[in-house]
Amino acid sequence: MREYRIAAIPGDGIGIEVIAAGLKVLDALAARDRGFRLAVEQFPWGSDYYLEHGHYIPEGGLERLKQFDAIFFGAVGAPNVPDHISLWGLRLPICQGFDQYANVRPARVLPGITSPLANGNAIDWVIIRENSEGEYSGSGGRAHRGLPEEVATETSVFTRTGVTRIHRYAFELARGRPRKHLTLVTKSNAQRHGMVMWDEIFYEVARDYPDVTTQRVLVDAVTTQMVAKPGRLDTIVATNLHADILSDLAAALSGSLGIAPTANLNPERRFPSMFEPIHGSAFDITGKGVANPIGTFWTAAMMLEHLGEKEAAQRLMGAIETVTGKRIHTPDLGGEATTEIVTQAVCDSL
Repeated sequence: MREYRIAAIPGDGIGIEVIAAGLKVLDALAARDRGFRLAVEQFPWGSDYYLEHGHYIPEGGLERLKQFDAIFFGAVGAPNVPDHISLWGLRLPICQGFDQYANVRPARVLPGITSPLANGNAIDWVIIRENSEGEYSGSGGRAHRGLPEEVATETSVFTRTGVTRIHRYAFELARGRPRKHLTLVTKSNAQRHGMVMWDEIFYEVARDYPDVTTQRVLVDAVTTQMVAKPGRLDTIVATNLHADILSDLAAALSGSLGIAPTANLNPERRFPSMFEPIHGSAFDITGKGVANPIGTFWTAAMMLEHLGEKEAAQRLMGAIETVTGKRIHTPDLGGEATTEIVTQAVCDSL
């Protein structure tokens, strides 16, 4: 029997609730499949842990995570900890420390879910976000704090290596999809250094993929395409900041942030990859039992596919779509089901 070691980091807020639901569904799937099993170890690295210990990840924590095949992550962020501290204390050290440079976010309208767009059924996208540098490189600083002449700088850092590899990953993924269509998103009309280099390298890489159709769209213009003409888009590649924003819009247009998954991939598999739903910690509904676990289940399916369990991943997606098709929905989708009800329904469908 194949065994995979999974590090579960529920984190904060509803992350704790949905990771528990995801592990329950994965247990049900593994019990039915009987070809693999998951050895899960839980890590309590959240904001409560930070407030008690002064750090999110203890000394040697990343070395411990290296021993796992994948990381199943909930959310980080709490009202009593500034967001930049929680993000740079937990999620980004894992993504950057393990060179998870390809952030992959699929978006489509699942059965039984209604998009806010009249033409929402045309949505079938994969947004590929450069996940290691760019606007989230952490480069910059502040001087003369509190004085009238205070200055803050935020420097985007783009490297030829980083840009080339994310474009090559995007072309490979686009080539494997039916439409073989890739959209480049930048803001190179106004940002004339890093963004122009993004464009130039994109078209250099494109020469190796003559079977992939390409288009370049500025980031502000692509938002209008996503809303007005979603069928024009298929695979999208963008920088760290731009794709972060566009993927949340894509989730909302697909019905809810609660259904959207993410994979933070180290494609070369030198380090474990990390899988997380995109909805965040959502403290406004924490503890109410109504968090939508569908995004976590879809994330789990992406994790299984990455681990090589493609049939199990397809089986899980089939169960998810059966449940959404029956309109067993949490309140974010207009329903009255609880997290537990949706979770049990997916287990029963499996």
